[in-house]
This record gives sequence, structure tokens and C-alpha cells, in this order.
Amino acid sequence: MELQSRYADITRQGLGLIAVSYDAPETLKKFAGSRGIMFPLISDPGSAIIKRYGLLNDTADPKSRTYGIPHPGTLIVDRKGVVQSRFFEDAYQERYTAATILSSLGAGGAGRMSATTTHLSMTASISDTDAAPGERLAIVVDVTPQPGMHLYAPGKHTYQAVQLTLDPQPWLRPQATVYPASEIYHFKPLDERVEVFMKPFRLRRDVTLLATPEGQKLLGAMTTATISGTLEYQACDDKVCYHPARIPVSFVVSLKGLDRRPPG
Repeated sequence: MELQSRYADITRQGLGLIAVSYDAPETLKKFAGSRGIMFPLISDPGSAIIKRYGLLNDTADPKSRTYGIPHPGTLIVDRKGVVQSRFFEDAYQERYTAATILSSLGAGGAGRMSATTTHLSMTASISDTDAAPGERLAIVVDVTPQPGMHLYAPGKHTYQAVQLTLDPQPWLRPQATVYPASEIYHFKPLDERVEVFMKPFRLRRDVTLLATPEGQKLLGAMTTATISGTLEYQACDDKVCYHPARIPVSFVVSLKGLDRRPPG
């Protein structure tokens, strides 16, 4: 259902979409008709495709009806069938949203907010403005240093590295921030070489709305969830290092329930 809601966004990125299942064609046809699914659902008898891509869940009892199921996730393959990217979670209840996957390919997000300081301009967005327990969202921050400025990247120094910190919530699991490659800047007044960002760059931090019993209970009592935090950084030009600064970041996500109807 979530993939169908993003199908137009997926095709606009020049991508195709199929879903592979070990279910019978009749089951998939009934499921697609009842849910309005417009992209192909592929029946994989004997889980041949599932096995080819190394996705077979070998913990299932070979004598049970669940034998043949894959580990749930998403693969991006090229026209030759070669895997280019993999998106899988450890817990089957948790899934990357289509928008989160698209954000990893450079697509923009929703719920945008912007800010400008004497050191930088930034735009922050979140992949989805509505989500259900178990879905993994992406927060993306695009930063452009002001002319002549550089921001400190993580490295072997004592300056405040740019980072996106998130306010802790009992229903939220943040992932580690993904950074681009930095460059080395020679600060001549102190004759030091440090890791910095001088050109426009992007930070990404994924978050998962917990699908644990407690997480679902907490989220079930809410209609919206606020994911907030701060972009922290320290900037310098070729003469002056400025005090560390903070920019608040906040997004409101509308909560939706899980589709618990059986596929057949």
C-alpha cells in the first residue's frame, strides 16, 4: 500500500517497481484488486527468484506453509539484474518507506524548512509527512556555507563538528548520521590542517517509528508525532573561528494505522 502511494514518485525517478512474493497468482491478483495495486506483483513458485538473490528466510520450517518467504526488504537492480543497493531491516516489522529509499538516491523530501545565518544557509526536509509504526523515515539537511566560510566535519580536532542531534522520544529510534566526504583545510594562522566542508553538502539521518508493543501503544494514542532536534556546527573563515551555533529543526508527522488485513 505504501509503495502504491509512492508509485508516481518512483517512476518520476526513472525507476520501475515490482514486488516478488511466494504467494500464488490468484492470491496476488485478489490482493492487488482489493488494494488498488497498479504495479506488477510477481508470483515466485518455489521461491526461485527469492533464492537467486539470497533472500530466502531459512529459519522457516521447511514443512510449514511459511517456508519460501523472503527476508522483507527492497533491492535496486540495474537493467542487467545486478544489485546496486539493498534496504533491509533486522526486524520484519520495520520497513524503509519508498520515499526514504528515494531520498538515498537524491530525491527531495517533504515538510521543508529553511534557515539562513551569517555562516550558512540550510534546508531540512523529511521523507514522509505521514507514517505508521515500523516505518523508517529519512531526515535530510542540505547545507551551503556562506562565501569564504567552512564548517568543521567529524575528524581529529576539538572544534564542534556539524551534526544533526535529535530529541529523544520513547517511540523513536534514530540511526547514525550519514556524512559526505570532507576535505582538508589548512588554517594558516595556526598552521593546522582539519577536516571541513567548504562546498554545499548533505547530511542524512534515518529514524524509525518503533513497532514494538510499547511503541505501537504510545503512537496509537497520538494523531501526530513531532520529530525535533538541532543542527549544531562551528564555522570559520580564513581569519576568525566563530562560536558554535545551533539551528532548531522540527517536523510533524501524521500517524496512520497498520494494514492488518490478510493478503488473500
